[in-house]
Amino acid sequence: MVKKYTKKPLVVEAVIWDGNNRSDIFQFCSLSYFNYEFGSSDPKLMIQTLEGPMSASVGDYIIKGIKGEFYITNKKNFLEQYEEVYEP
Repeated sequence: MVKKYTKKPLVVEAVIWDGNNRSDIFQFCSLSYFNYEFGSSDPKLMIQTLEGPMSASVGDYIIKGIKGEFYITNKKNFLEQYEEVYEP
């Protein structure tokens, strides 16, 4: 018999790379921070992920998973999958 399933709700931490918040990203990712490309009109961050180093462009979201792992996704994909949690 085929059954239907839904994903369990998941709360993650994330920060958007705005091109100027390198210290915020470094603090958020701690040792997973990999590299920063200076002198570019599109500054890039290299973040260590489970799939290896990945490049984050300005406007991308860096997401910390439930086990402390990091992912990078663009704004469109992030907003399709997540909504902000408002805490009192």
